[in-house]
Amino acid sequence: MHTRPEGIDLAARSRARRRALQALYAWQLSGSHMNAVIEQFRHEQDMEVADLDYFEDLLHGVEQHVAELDAMLRPYLDREVAEVDPIERAALRLAAYELKHRLDVPYRVVINEAIEVTKRFGADHGHSYVNGVLDKLAGELRAPEKRG
Repeated sequence: MHTRPEGIDLAARSRARRRALQALYAWQLSGSHMNAVIEQFRHEQDMEVADLDYFEDLLHGVEQHVAELDAMLRPYLDREVAEVDPIERAALRLAAYELKHRLDVPYRVVINEAIEVTKRFGADHGHSYVNGVLDKLAGELRAPEKRG
């Protein structure tokens, strides 16, 4: 059973993930340096109520580990990573990073948050695709937690 660390604002983390998804989308399309993307998003109004440290950790983590994340996702995709819808690709990379590198976040939270942001910003059935891929990846990366 995972317990939430003291002082973690779950709503602020959800907002950070939503903004991180949008920032990753912008990063993927623009090819800009991640620091420039973060700076652009940092000044937006709703960032005041997001967990800014978590937002930056997610973005720098995805940027730093993107090749590793894509390699982890590849066996569970039905197409090349570059061919995945950009919103779905951003959600998958974000969640893969959390599953691999943020063990303080329960895998169910990672998957549910990825589904929610994909429902909000992605194509009609994109969330089903994201769910299927992440469920398999969680089985690999979080097997003990998933069995427990």
